[in-house]
Amino acid sequence: MIGKLKRKQQLPGVFLTHQLSMIDYLIIGQGLAGSCLAWQLVQRGKRVVVLDRPENNRSSMVAAGLFNPITGKLMTRTWLAENLFQSVFDFYPKAELILEQKFFHPMPLYRPFLSVQEQNEWMCNSARPENQKFIAAIHTQSTYGDQVHDSFGGLVTNQCGYVDVPVFLSSVRNWLIDQNSFAEEWFDETQLQVDAEQITYKQWDARGIIFCTGTYLTQLWKALPVKPLKGETLTIKLHETPKLIYNRGVYVVPATTNYYKVGATYEASQLTETVTDRARAELEAGLTALLKLPFNTVAQHWGMRPTSPDRRPMLGHHPDSKNVAIFNGLGTKGVSLAPYFAAHLANWLTGSGEILPTVNINRFKALYSKS
Repeated sequence: MIGKLKRKQQLPGVFLTHQLSMIDYLIIGQGLAGSCLAWQLVQRGKRVVVLDRPENNRSSMVAAGLFNPITGKLMTRTWLAENLFQSVFDFYPKAELILEQKFFHPMPLYRPFLSVQEQNEWMCNSARPENQKFIAAIHTQSTYGDQVHDSFGGLVTNQCGYVDVPVFLSSVRNWLIDQNSFAEEWFDETQLQVDAEQITYKQWDARGIIFCTGTYLTQLWKALPVKPLKGETLTIKLHETPKLIYNRGVYVVPATTNYYKVGATYEASQLTETVTDRARAELEAGLTALLKLPFNTVAQHWGMRPTSPDRRPMLGHHPDSKNVAIFNGLGTKGVSLAPYFAAHLANWLTGSGEILPTVNINRFKALYSKS
């Protein structure tokens, strides 16, 4: 099984000297997954407490926040695009209104073609009904050639943009603090107690606990194949404003006035917890190949994304207890995946619907017997 849950009778010497506060769910981690899940559960009338200790190099904090329905080297429509992007355009604007903060920035994205063949392929792709809602225009000749290299034209996509992730996370954190629903502390697994009806952690009694901890896995979840994927980004200064988000090899996404985020690298093996000259050179080369505008690199950042072998999120309960659940594996598309699957998990937790087999952690059941 995935770890061994500690039952109350298995923890001698743990004495609670103050009255416990009953809540519905204790959520561990306040990155994109934990923030969106806390939001969805509160909207369903549930009482939550989120535990987190913000760190500078979490993947959520260094992410450019780009969302885009046409992705990858092959420029394919992303998995579940219709559902995901409907959720994106529903969730973030509503959250902005309630939180009274601006962090959602819809903006068209331009992807230059690299050849006439690619241009022709997208002329055909644009005729497919499933692609039409995401395509704003196809240019067969240079259209933004004053700013980017686009000799063969390019594809302009709809339902794109970026989320200012640090502003979103800090806004949700303040909202939780106002509701007495946030504690800034590390999670201490030795103090978790589980029985058939509820869990107890320090001063909290809860009906359930949900782990949204990204690449940091407690002993309970060590058998799950969450793999860190390191990503590095640059912050650059431009003296001319890009007309759209540009994305080919690297992306160029607004950060603050005259400053832009450029990313991102994908490193699965050399997981050093620092920025590297190699990544900077790779990103600057990609930027030079894309952008005609002069730029100055002013900062470099790194983060570890939590990924799964099949590039699908991980949702579900622990095999030893239905009171212990997980929401993880958002990988490189956390901004677009988190709202939809947070709602998906919240519905399941509150007795409405089932978890999709493609994201249920039961798909890794063969690993359970090894631990």
